[in-house]
Amino acid sequence: MRGNRDLSLLAAGAGVSQFGNSLTLLVLLFWATPISSLLVAAILVAELLPLVLCTTLAGVLVDRLPNRRLLITALLVQGAAIASIAPLMSTPLLVVALVFVSGCGLAVAVPATSALVPHLAGEEESTRGYAMVGTARSIGSIAGGTGGALLAGIFGYPAAMLIDGATFVVYAALLAFVKSERRPSGEHERRPSALAGIRHLRGDLLLLAPMTGLACIVGAVVVINVADPAFVRFVLHGDEFLLGAMQACWMVGIPVGNWVAARLRTDAQLAVALALTGISTGVAVLIPAALPYVVAAGTGWFLGGISNGVDNVAMNALVRQRTPDEMRGRVFAAVSSTVTGANLLGTAAAGVLLLFVGPRVVFAIGGTGAVLAGVVCLVFVLRALPRQAASGSVDRYQDTVSPSP
Repeated sequence: MRGNRDLSLLAAGAGVSQFGNSLTLLVLLFWATPISSLLVAAILVAELLPLVLCTTLAGVLVDRLPNRRLLITALLVQGAAIASIAPLMSTPLLVVALVFVSGCGLAVAVPATSALVPHLAGEEESTRGYAMVGTARSIGSIAGGTGGALLAGIFGYPAAMLIDGATFVVYAALLAFVKSERRPSGEHERRPSALAGIRHLRGDLLLLAPMTGLACIVGAVVVINVADPAFVRFVLHGDEFLLGAMQACWMVGIPVGNWVAARLRTDAQLAVALALTGISTGVAVLIPAALPYVVAAGTGWFLGGISNGVDNVAMNALVRQRTPDEMRGRVFAAVSSTVTGANLLGTAAAGVLLLFVGPRVVFAIGGTGAVLAGVVCLVFVLRALPRQAASGSVDRYQDTVSPSP
């Protein structure tokens, strides 16, 4: 019962925080679009770059410090940085710098949350736990992209930054009532080295193939994050409310994907799902590229959200099942760094592409790239499965993980 309570508190906090995140991202992107597509890309890069630069340090911290307390600290850093943007929106350089500081907190929060979930939900219910947290986040995103846009329209952009800063404080306060904790045990010298997560990922074919494929898929499809505000403003002739509605369509699809992924059990099912959703995500992005209408775009975004929901849960579940508990902080950080690195490359490329081609062309490039990456990923996953089965390593950690508290 305590595990359900603790997981509910974590999920609720994640949902509240995601409300603020979605509100801030929508406001900053719409604020930056008339200034320059490069500023849009700079904001996205500043948020994600710390996840690449800080991966080793973040993994070490997660595997050496109590995760709940570490997560609370990271959230407070993010909240202070975002709230500080409010009086500085006339200075784009400072806005980008503060987004970067917030990203440093995010670099720790991502692996800390992923490693903490099995201790709150229990090892056998971890996939359900990831789905629950993912669903809460999607609900928060929907609220942030719709109701949040209304708040920003009424009270102004600086107020939106203050609201987001407050959501991090609320999340941290909810975590203060969580009783379960992940406390890494053993002497530091006997624990995995700082690079153990990367070595573990490289040495496990059934992890390496889908995670590399996922990174390529993300690198291709992430161009829509930069092109989306321009697509809404200049192709659909909408405002921030329509942008929020489009993003809400994506977020509505995520809980559906979470529900589907929560029923996946074996490593093979999870790995194949990651490849197949790469193909479906690409198709979803190609729909608005081919049919630049509000209904078509909303349909594509909904289908993309379903694929995104499957990806998020399947990725965390596959890492959890194939990694011993004492290494999970480093492995989750390594996976986050790999995917985020691809995200950054795609984001930077989109900022440059929009200087030369329109948003519809960018969508077409991203969708086609995601489909091709998904097909290649599926081929490598299917090749890796018999090798892993022959070596007897499939699901090898499911019976050796630490018991849930």
